[in-house]
Parts: sequence; structure tokens; C-alpha cells
Amino acid sequence: MIRAALVTAGGHGTRMGSRFPKQYLDLNGLPVLARTLLIFQAHPLVDTIVVTVPPGDEEFCLKEIVVRHNLRKVAEVVAGGADRQASVYHGLERLTHTDLVAIHDGVRPLVSPEVITRTIQAAEQVGAAAAGIPVRETVKKRIGAHLETIPRSDLWLARTPQAFRTALIWDAHRRALSEGFRGTDDAALVERLGHEVEIVEDTEENIKITTPADLAVARFWLGATAGLDSPARDEDRESRPVVIQPDARGPSK
Repeated sequence: MIRAALVTAGGHGTRMGSRFPKQYLDLNGLPVLARTLLIFQAHPLVDTIVVTVPPGDEEFCLKEIVVRHNLRKVAEVVAGGADRQASVYHGLERLTHTDLVAIHDGVRPLVSPEVITRTIQAAEQVGAAAAGIPVRETVKKRIGAHLETIPRSDLWLARTPQAFRTALIWDAHRRALSEGFRGTDDAALVERLGHEVEIVEDTEENIKITTPADLAVARFWLGATAGLDSPARDEDRESRPVVIQPDARGPSK
């Protein structure tokens, strides 16, 4: 069985308020995307990796992320599409020869290897699985000027990784494209086919880095994991990627 990871890093990071896409920003000495890819590089159940990046960033990512950090499992860096769903589609086009694919957000660099393992194993058994965390706060639905409380016992917040048999997720994406359906995650495309998606409980640390506050939290957790008293404090790091050299072309802005 050939198991692949498809890591999506096609965003431009407008909510980060940075000159550079969030996936290239420094996270305690390494670019966010490099940290994410290193976890999949080291995972024994991942045989190959495809990465999607903003169009025009392919050469930059290959040189400054993949080659610089010796990411030998990365088989290809692919230009993403107009949105995340289109980017995943472009990546899946390169993975039709595989048996299973784990799709993961490139800006979730604190994913646990154990969660990756359990998600892949669940997908091998039932065809589709998604990491998530149970809703622990009270959820309200606004109806006009009033609120209604929604029972939270069966509510989960979906995250990545999400793993699928390749044939299943490829079919789901092709059908969504032909029918004009846009989903907020890949599991939604499989669900609409009537296929079961198993939930795998995630760790709290596997946050998606989209704002400066998220970046600060990730730095804190990494510092705590390393046994440090506090995260590194470089006030300029949130606005520059550590991978850029004087003679290197910067990433897309």
C-alpha cells in the first residue's frame, strides 16, 4: 500500500497582517511549513508527500523549504488553485497512483504523529477519517432576535489531518467540481456521497495558525515542549520568513 500526505499551503495570510504568507513565517527557528513537513517526513506510515503553494511559489518552496530542510519524501511542489478545494484537487491529480492520502493544512505544525497514525489507520479500515475535537463550550444559534441552545454532545470541530482511500477522495473531488459544490473541508465532499467518515480525537495543540495570536500560542507550546521557561521573543519575527536569503527570490505577497 502506498500512503501519501498532501500538505496544503496555498494561502496568502491576509489575517496574519504580514508581508509574507503565514506558512513561511518563523516558528521558533523554522518556517511554519517546514515544521509541518518534517513531521510527515519522519512518519513511518507516510511514503510520499505533495505540497501545494501559491502559484509562483513553487521554485521558492522547493529551494528554501524542501531542499534546505532535506525533505526527501516531498515528491512534488504544486501550484494551488483559487481556493483550498481547488488546491487539494491539483494535489490529488499527482497522487492517483497511491492507495491512501492524508490531507493536512500546512499551517498546523503542531500535529501529533499519533493522531496522524490513528487517522490513517481509521481510513484504511472505513475509507475516510478526520481529526477533530469535541465542542466543550455552549453553542447558540441565532434565530431572528432570539437565541436557541444547540445540544453539544454530538458536535465536533473538524481539523486535519483527514485521510481517505485515494480513489474515494478523488471521486468526491471530481464530482464536487462537476456539480459546482464547494465544501469547507474534504470530509464534506465524501459525506455528500453518503460515505461514512470516522472521527479521530485530536490534541488541543494542533491549532491552525492564521493570526499573530495563533503564532504566539504555537511558540509558547513549542517552548514548553522543549522545556523552556518561555517562548523565544523576537519582536520582528512575525513579519519576516526565516528562509529568505539576500540572493533568494522572496515568496509571493
